[in-house]
Amino acid sequence: MWKGSVVSIHITSSEGQPMYSLQKVQAVPSMGLEGDRYFYQTGKYSDKHGPGRQVTLIEIEAIEALKREEGIDLHPGDARRNIVTRGVPLNHLVGKEFRVGEVILQGVRLAEPCGHLAALTQSKVEPALVHRGGLRADIVIGGVIRVEDVVEVD
Repeated sequence: MWKGSVVSIHITSSEGQPMYSLQKVQAVPSMGLEGDRYFYQTGKYSDKHGPGRQVTLIEIEAIEALKREEGIDLHPGDARRNIVTRGVPLNHLVGKEFRVGEVILQGVRLAEPCGHLAALTQSKVEPALVHRGGLRADIVIGGVIRVEDVVEVD
C-alpha cells in the first residue's frame, strides 16, 4: 500500500489570475477550498455543475515528467490544480474516498488538461498532460489541509 503527501497548495480568487501558494487551506464540503475561485463561483468553469468541481489535485511526478520529457518547466501552481501531491497514484482514486490530512475527499474523475490551461501556459502542456493532468474530487468531510499532510486511502 502507498502513502503519499501534500507538496504544495494553490488557489486564486478569480479566473485567469496567477495561483498563489498557501501552507494550509480550509476545505468546505459542497463549496471547495476557501478563497479559491471555484469556492466563490468565479472560475472559468463555474457555470458547469455536477460532481468533481470542489478540489483538483496533480502529482508532482507529472510536473517533473513535463520537464524531463518535453522540456516544459512548469511551476506547480501553473498547473492550475489546488493540491500537488507526491507518491499518490491519483488516476487510481477515481471512484474512491481518500484522506488528505484530516479531510476526506471522493475522487470523481480525471482532470484532463484543457485549452484554457494551454492558453495560460503553453500549447505543448495540453497534449503532454493527457491522462496525467490530475484528479477532480469532492469534499466528503471538511477540515484543514496542510502542506506535508499524509495522503492515503483509509
